Order: sequence, then structure tokens, then C-alpha cells
Amino acid sequence: MTSNGNSDHNQEKKLKKYSLDKDLNRIAKLEGASATLAKRLFAPGLAIFFLALAGVLASIQIGAQPNAVFIIVAGMLGGYMALNIGANDVANNVGPAVGSKALTLTGALIIAAIFESAGALIAGGDVVSTISKGIIDPSLMPDSSTFVWAMMAALLSSALWVNLATYVGAPVSTTHSVVGGVMGAGIAAVGFNVVNWATMSKIAASWVVSPVLGGIIAALFLAFIKTNIIYQDDKIKAARRWVPVLIALMTSVFSGYLIMKGLKRIWTPDTFVIILISLGIFIVSYLALKPIIARQSRDMANRNQSLRALFHIPLICSAALLSFAHGANDVANAVGPLAAIIHSVQSGDIAAKVNIPLWVMVIGAVGISLGLFLYGPRLISMVGEQITALNPIRAFCVSLAAAITVIVASGLGLPVSSTHIAVGAIFGVGFFREYYTAHSKRRQRYVKEHKRYASPTVAQKPSGEETRKRKLVRRSHFLTIITAWVVTVPAAALLAAGIFFALSFVR
Repeated sequence: MTSNGNSDHNQEKKLKKYSLDKDLNRIAKLEGASATLAKRLFAPGLAIFFLALAGVLASIQIGAQPNAVFIIVAGMLGGYMALNIGANDVANNVGPAVGSKALTLTGALIIAAIFESAGALIAGGDVVSTISKGIIDPSLMPDSSTFVWAMMAALLSSALWVNLATYVGAPVSTTHSVVGGVMGAGIAAVGFNVVNWATMSKIAASWVVSPVLGGIIAALFLAFIKTNIIYQDDKIKAARRWVPVLIALMTSVFSGYLIMKGLKRIWTPDTFVIILISLGIFIVSYLALKPIIARQSRDMANRNQSLRALFHIPLICSAALLSFAHGANDVANAVGPLAAIIHSVQSGDIAAKVNIPLWVMVIGAVGISLGLFLYGPRLISMVGEQITALNPIRAFCVSLAAAITVIVASGLGLPVSSTHIAVGAIFGVGFFREYYTAHSKRRQRYVKEHKRYASPTVAQKPSGEETRKRKLVRRSHFLTIITAWVVTVPAAALLAAGIFFALSFVR
């Protein structure tokens, strides 16, 4: 009896222990699921909290005015658009630096947030056009109420479209999204005659011209570097000669870009003055950089990996400057329609240009930075790493090409998109590498002469089959991005028209 009693007691203890383990496992799984859910809900929750704060800030600023609800809702819509600009558009400024490992993702987020906000608040402009790029004639609007509803529809539709593009991983132009939204809402409110079709044709031309121009310029710089530095017998000697020239050129180009596009609020010199300043900065930069590059390269090994280190700091500086100029320019995509709504609600008329209240600029600047931190990493990774492989030299070509293309296109009067230019430059670098790898006689001759430094597969010219397989640009991303670019304006326009008609039933 005692033996049986002990056996039953031990069995009962085992059952209790097994039951306790099962319960603890269930609790652990439940806690893990709760933690995962909390992480997933953190970003949307913080974004909603920011939109609520934007509404509260708007209500505090306007007080108990008639139709105050319109301004509160518009403030929240402006904040929503700013979040999406940060999530999608900022990736083009820092993506190449992150993809080339010149910047960590965390470092890129911090630099972009600081300089985007600084650009928006310091150089964002006192006055903004109420109609993005002048694509519709506000004088044809029947009354200010219709104009306000149209701007709300435009703001919401463009934000929704950029949100969708970010979700599917496609870097699109927020400028073109706003253009499409304004056009669609304007057509729904008045008719097709409200659209300035000459301006729209320029915008359509920029869809093709800006990314192709950016790609060609980036490819030309990469070809120059490969010919004059990478495939030279003494790479370090060649680098001492040409790297100061290239970095000085980047410095002067970014100075011109910053003066032209980023400091409009502070200073607006004419083209001749900008050219003279840029030339002076080139000369000073070259004289300063030549001894610095000579000192940096003194003990470097004669290989490509050594060369890449020379481009790290210029890439970090370019990411910061591009972010500053982007904040100065693209904050208008979020606050332009918002400022137009505020003016029309408060004054009862429709103005072509309006003053931007400081609190509106704060919503735009904070929203862009917050959107970048919450949702930007995915697009930064896609732009910097998933289209084609980037190293510091290729990323340098992308950044320099983007700045040059913006300046050239602005001189031609084309309303370009920084997104199209930067991504086009990345495509240009990738497609050029495909062509150069397969067809460059200089590369093939260099590889044959340096077989002992190359792996057996690199030392031989690839066969036709191997060349076909060696695709250095991901075609799936290429097709997705091009499709998103093409449909952005019509999609945002249709969405805006639908929202305007839906709002017309409730007002």
C-alpha cells in the first residue's frame, strides 16, 4: 500500500508539473504575441497621436472662428501628408549613402531628420503658391467654399496615394502626387478648362527627361571614374589626381543647388552670381582637398576597396545637404494646400499666393521627420540596397548626378521630381555596370593583365549565357517603380475627383 501510495503521489506531482509547464508556455506565448502586436501598433499609434496634436495645435491657433472645423481637419490632413513625405520621399536623399555603407541606417535617420526640419523651418519660404505648380486657374472656382473642398480632396488623395506607394515599396514623387490631386479636384469642381494644360505637358515631359538625364549623368561619372582611376595600374596615384577634382565639383554643385533651391527664403541671387560663387567654391575646395586626399591615401593599398574610403565623408555631407534642400522645397507639398485652405476659410477669398503661418510650417517639418523615423527605413533600404548594389563610388556618382540634374532641369524650366532624378541615377549606374561588364575592352584587358589579383571567374570574359544572367539591376523593382511613376498623376487625380464628389454629398 505504501509503495502504491508513493507511486500515485509521484504521478500526481508529475501531472501537476506538466500542467504548470503548459500554463507557463501559454503565458509566454501570449506575452510574445502581445509584444509583437504592440510593436506593430507603435508606429500607427504614434502617427495618430501626432495627427491629433496637429488638430489641437490648429484649434489653439485659430480659436473660436467661424468654420474652425475646416482648419482643424485641414491641419490633420497636412500632418498626414507630411508623414507620407517623410516615409517615402526622404529615402532618395540618404538611400545611396546607406546602401554604400557610408552611413548606418540610424545615422541616416538622424541626419535626415535634423536637416529636413532645418530646411523646412529656415528656408521653407514665407509665401507658398496655393496651387501646386500653377496647374489650375483659381479664378475659375465659383466660390471659396468650393475651393476649400477641392483643396481638402487634393490633400487627402495625394497623401493616400503616397501612403499606398510606400506600402508597396515604390518611391514616387510627392510633388506629382499633389499635382495629380489638385488637377483631379479642380476638374471635378469646375471642369477640364480649369487645368493649365501647357504646364501639365511640362510636368509630363519631366517624367521622362529628369530620370533619364539623371541616369545618363550618373553613368558618365561612373565611366570617368572607372576609366581614369579604377582600371589604372596605379589606382592611388590616379586617385590623388582626380578625387580632389570630383569632390570639389560636388562641393561647388551642391553649393549652387543649395543657393538655388534651398535658400530662396534667405537669398535669391541671379544665375550669373550663382555660377561665379560655385566656380569660386570649386577652386577653393580643390586647393584645400588636394593635400587632404594625398595624406589620406599615403599608406593605402593599390585596390578598389581603398579608394572607396575616400568617398565616405563626401557622401555623408551630400546626404545632409540634399535633406536640407528637400525640406526647404517639399514641405510646400504638405503645407501649400493647407495654407490655401486656412486663407480661404479666414478671408473668404481665393489667393494665388499666401503667407505660411509658423505653426503650419512646424506641422510640416515635424511630420516629415516623424514619418521618416516611423516608416522611412523600408524605402531607404529599397532605394539604397535593393535596386542595384551600391558602393561609395557609385553612390557618389548618384548624389552628384542628382544635384547637377536638378540645376540643369531648373534652368530649362522643367518642374522636376527629386525622386525621379535620384532613382533614375541609381538605375543609370546599374545599367551602365551591366553594359560595361559585358562590353568594355579596357576592363577585359585590365583583368587579363591582373589575373593574379582576380578570381578565376572574373579573370575570364563571361560567356554569352553568363552575361545574360548577370543582371545588376533588379527588373522587378524597375518595372514596379516605372509603373508607379506613370500612374501617380492620373491615380491621384481620379482619387481626388472621387473624394471631392463624395464630400459634395455631405456638405
